Amino acid sequence: MKTLLIIFLVGLQFSIFSQTTTSNSSSSSVSNIEHLTTNTFKQKIFDYSKSQTWSYKGKLPAIIDFYADWCRPCKIIAPHLEAISKEYKGKLNVYKVNTDKEQELAQVFGIQSIPAVLFIPVNGQPQMLIGAHPKEEYEKQIKTLFKISK
Repeated sequence: MKTLLIIFLVGLQFSIFSQTTTSNSSSSSVSNIEHLTTNTFKQKIFDYSKSQTWSYKGKLPAIIDFYADWCRPCKIIAPHLEAISKEYKGKLNVYKVNTDKEQELAQVFGIQSIPAVLFIPVNGQPQMLIGAHPKEEYEKQIKTLFKISK
């Protein structure tokens, strides 16, 4: 009986420790990246149902990551984009679009391969970068297209 009580208490302590560790790590990894739906895309980025001519609605340049939860390369670049969203905070916006949930958006942009990262300057045409790339490549695009640095 004493042994069962000790096993129970050790298990309880481990359970409490695991919950604390999990909640601490998840609170430190709060994302700065907004997930766009078709409606929020039309409100914040471009309403393609009202105009065929590109006209960005944002005040800051933007990056949109078209991804899917099951996509391994998408998971590889996610930390790069998260870091960029923090490092360039106030200078650009980073968004995500889940292509499984927002199939209309994926179709409008002709997304056939993911990850697909759309770079949107305040003025000018957006440009797409397909595939997983090192963080430095995304930063190169930011400097080239947006003319901004950290």
